Amino acid sequence: MSHSTVPRSRSEARTTGKTPEASGGGAREPRERGGKLSFRIRFRRDRTLILMTLPAVLLLLVFIYVPILGNVVAFQDYDPYLSDNGFVAVLQSPWTGFEQFQRVFEDSAFWHAVQNTFVLFFLQLVLYFPVPVLLALLINSVVRPRVRAVAQAIMYLPHFFSWVLVVTVFQQVFGGAGIIAQTLREHGHSGFDIMTDPGIFKYLVTAQMVWKDAGWGVIVFLAALASVPDDLYEAAAMDGAGRRRRMWHITLPALRPVIALLLVLRVGDALTVGFEQLLLQRQAVGPDAAEVLDTYVWWNGIRNQDFSYAAAAGLIKGLVGLTLVLVANKVAHLMGEQGVYKK
Repeated sequence: MSHSTVPRSRSEARTTGKTPEASGGGAREPRERGGKLSFRIRFRRDRTLILMTLPAVLLLLVFIYVPILGNVVAFQDYDPYLSDNGFVAVLQSPWTGFEQFQRVFEDSAFWHAVQNTFVLFFLQLVLYFPVPVLLALLINSVVRPRVRAVAQAIMYLPHFFSWVLVVTVFQQVFGGAGIIAQTLREHGHSGFDIMTDPGIFKYLVTAQMVWKDAGWGVIVFLAALASVPDDLYEAAAMDGAGRRRRMWHITLPALRPVIALLLVLRVGDALTVGFEQLLLQRQAVGPDAAEVLDTYVWWNGIRNQDFSYAAAAGLIKGLVGLTLVLVANKVAHLMGEQGVYKK
C-alpha cells in the first residue's frame, strides 16, 4: 500500500508540475501581482550585489550628480568672493534669469567654438570610429593565438599614455625640429612643421586619437566576436561560403549591436572632442583652429573667472548632448537595435 502511494504522488507531481512539498501547507514567498517577486524578496536575494555596487554609486553621487546642482549659477551673477564658503556665495549671488544664456547666444566666439566642435566630431566619426572595427576583424582573422595577443597588446598600449606624452611624441616626429623635418633638411629638402599648421590641425588631432585609443576600442569588438559560435563558421564553410561571405553574413551581424551601441554613445559625446588634447596644442595653432566648447568654457570660466557665463555655456552643451543621445537611440530602435536602453 505504501509502495503504491509514493510513486503515485511523484507521478502526480510530474504531471502537475508541483512537488509534494510545494503542494503542502508550507509558507510561500510573498509575490506581487503578475507573479513578480516583492521588493523585500528581491532586496534580500540581491543584497550582496547591492553592497558591491554601493561604493561606485556613492562615487557617482558625489562627483557626478551633486555637482549638477552647481548649474544654478548659470541663472545668477555668481561671485565666489562674496563669502569664504562657496555654498553661501551661491545663496548671496544675485539672480539674473536667462541673461547669461542671452550673452552666450550673442557671442560669435561661442558659435565659432560650436563649429569647430562639430567639424572635429564628424571627422572623428568618419576617420576614427571604423578603425577599431577593422582592426578587430584583422586580429580576429589571425590564426595563431600568440601572434594575436602580441598584436592586440601593441595596439592598445598607447591608450595608457597621457595626452602630454602623445603630443610630445607627435612633436618629436612631425614638428619643425622633428625626425622627419631634420631628415629632409639633411637631404637638401625644405622641412615642415605640421604641429603649428592651423589648416591641417583637425586631421592631426584625429590622427592622435586614432593612435592613442583605436587599439583600446578593439577590445570591445573582440569580446563581441568571441561570443560567436564556431559552429556557424564551420557550417558556412561546409556550405561553400568563403572568408568574405562568412565575414559579411556572420561576423558583421554579430558586431552590429555593439556598433550601434557605441555609435549612440559617440553621438551623445559629440560635443566632447578632447579637452586636454586640444588645450595642450591651443597656443601652437591659435584659438581659431583649436577652440572647442570644452576649451571655450574653461577659458571663460577659469581664466576669465566669468563663472556664470561658463556655467550657462556648459549647461547648453549638456542639454544638446542629451538630445543627441535620445535622437541617436531612437534611430537605433528604428533600425532594430537595442541602443543604450530598450523601448
